[in-house]
Amino acid sequence: MTDSGKTLIAPIAAADARRWKALCVLALMQFMLVLDITVVNVALPQIRTDLGFSQAGLAWVVDAYVLMAGGLLLLGGRLSDLLGRRRMFLVGITLFAVASALSGAATGPGMLIACRFAQGAAEALAAPAAFGLVALLFPDAKERAKAIGIFGGVAGLGGTLGPVISGLILHAFSWRWIFFINIPVAAATVLAVRRLVDESRAMAPRAAGRADVGGAALATAGLVSLVYGLIQAAGRAWGAPQVLIPLGAGLALLALFVAREHTAANPLVPLHFFSNRTRVTANVVALCFASVFFTLFFLMTFYFQQVHHYTALRTGLAYLPFGIAISAGIGVSSKLVTRVGVRALLGIGFVLGAIGMFALTDISAHGSYLTQVLPGMVLMAAGSGLCFCGFANASVHAVTSEDASLASGVQTAVQQVGGALGLAVLATLALRHATAAIRHGTGAAAATTMGTVVAFRIGAVILLVGAVAVWALFERVTTEEPVAVEVVLPAPA
Repeated sequence: MTDSGKTLIAPIAAADARRWKALCVLALMQFMLVLDITVVNVALPQIRTDLGFSQAGLAWVVDAYVLMAGGLLLLGGRLSDLLGRRRMFLVGITLFAVASALSGAATGPGMLIACRFAQGAAEALAAPAAFGLVALLFPDAKERAKAIGIFGGVAGLGGTLGPVISGLILHAFSWRWIFFINIPVAAATVLAVRRLVDESRAMAPRAAGRADVGGAALATAGLVSLVYGLIQAAGRAWGAPQVLIPLGAGLALLALFVAREHTAANPLVPLHFFSNRTRVTANVVALCFASVFFTLFFLMTFYFQQVHHYTALRTGLAYLPFGIAISAGIGVSSKLVTRVGVRALLGIGFVLGAIGMFALTDISAHGSYLTQVLPGMVLMAAGSGLCFCGFANASVHAVTSEDASLASGVQTAVQQVGGALGLAVLATLALRHATAAIRHGTGAAAATTMGTVVAFRIGAVILLVGAVAVWALFERVTTEEPVAVEVVLPAPA
């Protein structure tokens, strides 16, 4: 029995012989979806020059994607359960390819931001569908744990390698190719998935009309308004109308969303979903982790380029050890998850991340990359690799067949929202601290570094609190639980 009183049915279908090939294809596309969040960071200075962005407006190149994805992922997860995971994945990837093409062809700030919103919506459709397909392609518990760990780890690797890949592309081509490169990958994925993956859904198609579109709209609008207000606080007083009005509107819209979810006949997230302590804790700490992870990339990129004057290529290469270390963490976690359990993986991962963030507070305006940056970066990366695998498995702990894709949607949504909130809060605090230091006569490079250090100290504390929450609140998560079964329909010819 699950915590909601529903019975999980043990798998009865034989494992699909194509499952590992399908996993490779799905993981590759998820890699690209997550890659597009961080790949723009190194390119921001060029984008600002070419399209005429303001400093405040530039933040929306990142936030438009993660906010739309985070706001609509719950709807995407529910639509996948209702309409079919394979179908929604293909729709999402097609939209992603179109939005990527238009992003690369953008002629102004408004066009690029609108296309980034469209890319985020595409991820909201494709990501939970892909996760649900992976969970159901592997009925064996141990195989499923490894597959989910690999899928989640590869997705995290996409976010990590974004700056490296961006630096290489910018060195050889222009910033527009960080979007154009998505098109052939998306096209190949659509063709492969049609051949390798059968359709699956949790409910009959006639139930599709029950998806809570209104709730998704409230959540997305509330998040956008909230983050807009936080970004405005970077250059204005906290009591300014430009800050208070969007913050108040955002909180009001999110309150309406919560109220709607309590009263709606078919809410995006059924109340029973939050009755499991481990799933709830996993999602809360995932939000905290993402807030630090996203902020690290954003602030370190500006530290490299504005303080040490790195080129785009050198900035990308500076992140290469991070990618290597996180890959090692992913490899270790995928092998250990069935032995030590999710709580141990996440607990150790958070502690390593916190130590890494504390080590990075030693950076200075004239410091050494090898002694002040690299040690902390490697520790944070190794901890991140452990965490990504742990989040992926904890998010589907004790879920029913009706909620398989919804669970992944919730977990991915909180990470996207956490990233947006982290940028809005921690980056804003860093900028405000740097601005205050400059007013008191500190040089720009030293002030920027001081602001970054403040944000990293707060980030380290956030990760330590997350570690305590994992060890204190997690139940014993076993990977031997049966996966929820659903009807698998033959793929159309």
